[in-house]
Amino acid sequence: MIVIQNVGPSSPAGIWRPVLKRIVWGLLLGLMVLIYGSHAPLITLTKVDGRVPFSASSCVVMIELFKLLISLVTLVSTGGTSAVHAAPPLACVAPYAVPAVLYALNNNLVVVMQAYMDPSSYQVLSNLKIASTALLYSLCLGKRLRPSQWLAVGLLVSAGVCHSYSSLDPGDSEGASAEDGPGLHITAWGLFLVLVYCCVSGLAAVYTERVLKSQKLPLSLQNLYLYGFGVAINGVSSSFVAGEKGFLEGYSGVVWAIIAGQAANGLLMSVVLKHGSGITRLFVISCSMLVTALLSWAVLGLQLTPFFLLPVSMIGLAAFMYYR
Repeated sequence: MIVIQNVGPSSPAGIWRPVLKRIVWGLLLGLMVLIYGSHAPLITLTKVDGRVPFSASSCVVMIELFKLLISLVTLVSTGGTSAVHAAPPLACVAPYAVPAVLYALNNNLVVVMQAYMDPSSYQVLSNLKIASTALLYSLCLGKRLRPSQWLAVGLLVSAGVCHSYSSLDPGDSEGASAEDGPGLHITAWGLFLVLVYCCVSGLAAVYTERVLKSQKLPLSLQNLYLYGFGVAINGVSSSFVAGEKGFLEGYSGVVWAIIAGQAANGLLMSVVLKHGSGITRLFVISCSMLVTALLSWAVLGLQLTPFFLLPVSMIGLAAFMYYR
């Protein structure tokens, strides 16, 4: 072990340490934004004749399996196995099953909701999960937000709604209106399901942060518990929704890139929840919407409207108000 003596605030090491920490966090968050933002364009690139050629449920299982294997390798390579002297007690491991159940529930809610609303309505209303996460973060973790921080959260929700609305295709809505009635529609049951979805999404994030911070265990070991349950629960869920496609049918290089990217993002998010906060996660997700739009313009040839600058400005203002 290397020990640096007399490291005080005025020493070179003491001065540069906060700067290096900020640089590392900036690179980590930037990478997460890029991975989040590239997800939708990469999914579009995999489509054959307008359809995704692989099983979405099998993809989720593979992502959880990748995260589990990486966590195991990290635990062994960093000597974290020394923290495991015997079989862990059930009370220590059981809390890690809750996030897996909540995320599996949300994945199924997304499918069920499509029967009670159009995709565009879901795209707009799902931004309410930003507000629900912030509210549960304040209530469950006892983190009091200043009025300016609540206003920043409101700006994030508004930015998400503006971005989702600006990405709608007016032509499709007009065509649907002429033939089948209103292009945008949602039933009362659909609205209820959206609210449940947003609350479960926020609860899963807040609960995961609480568990990771409450137990003094190596993060790689905590991830091992977390994603072990994730593989098991999503594997069972996948077996019930298995269709005509084989488990690995339709997998291409792009699909494997999606799996690797989402696995890396899940592990990086654990770092943020363990050492940062769930609110930082909200800013990552909001910024990723802008990256998605830019990549869709650059790679897929989609057009950006001047309206795109509004959510960009709102997210920038929200970040300034929250972290000042």
